[in-house]
Amino acid sequence: MAKNSTPETPRAARMTVPKFAALKGSGQKITMVTAYDYPFARLVDDAGVEGVLVGDSMSMVVQGHENTLPVTLDEMIYHAEMVGRAVNHALVVVDMPFPSFHLGVHKAIDNAGRILKETRCQAVKLEGGVDQAETIAGLVSAGIPVMAHCGLRPQNVHQLGGYRVQRNEDVLMKDAQAAAEAGAFAMVLECIPAGIAARITETLAIPTIGIGAGKDCDGQVLVLHDILGLTTDYTPRFVKAYADLKSTVVGAVTKYRDEVRGGEFPGPEQTFK
Repeated sequence: MAKNSTPETPRAARMTVPKFAALKGSGQKITMVTAYDYPFARLVDDAGVEGVLVGDSMSMVVQGHENTLPVTLDEMIYHAEMVGRAVNHALVVVDMPFPSFHLGVHKAIDNAGRILKETRCQAVKLEGGVDQAETIAGLVSAGIPVMAHCGLRPQNVHQLGGYRVQRNEDVLMKDAQAAAEAGAFAMVLECIPAGIAARITETLAIPTIGIGAGKDCDGQVLVLHDILGLTTDYTPRFVKAYADLKSTVVGAVTKYRDEVRGGEFPGPEQTFK
């Protein structure tokens, strides 16, 4: 090492499903970020989060659809493979898109198996509780780790009539308990009152990851584009932007446009002789 060099901070060993689940009792809050491609996933991993989610929200964030339903299994695998190559430390979880886990347990195992075989990711996530307990148990019995997702289920947007806060505590508790008992190693709680989320978190032995579910969950997840202020349409109440890259990007491209039109770019530094 050079005399004046600064030693690199040692990185923790690769996060695994058992390590992730064990964070419940460690007292450390869990951080997850949703990412969809190699460069952003690499940066997220360098930031030291515990989990990276390849979310079916890519249907809206990346593809520009109005909901999560159009994204396909092949598209999820395509993006998950990029993310899997980028991430060296965090646990990588991939959403099972609609209706890839609604076609029977054996088909769900086949679809989830493709995700694990064709990417470097370690687990899948699926929406559901009581109604998906059999599928969760089947996936787990096949050696496929499952993160459950209760509360608001974006894939049920038409049935719900929109993206609404879920307030039925009896239903939410039964869904959460059913998914945990079926073998899920963790659970996303989306858009439910903070008090209900706190009671679910206290009841379950597995970690809860909140998104619009208050601070008493064992961890939190947000979409990277929301964190960076890149959201172009509606921004949910539970989002907090930690940067304003939308303005930065528009400003940079505008300056590039003006310099090209004004004959300033390319300049001598960008020109070969």
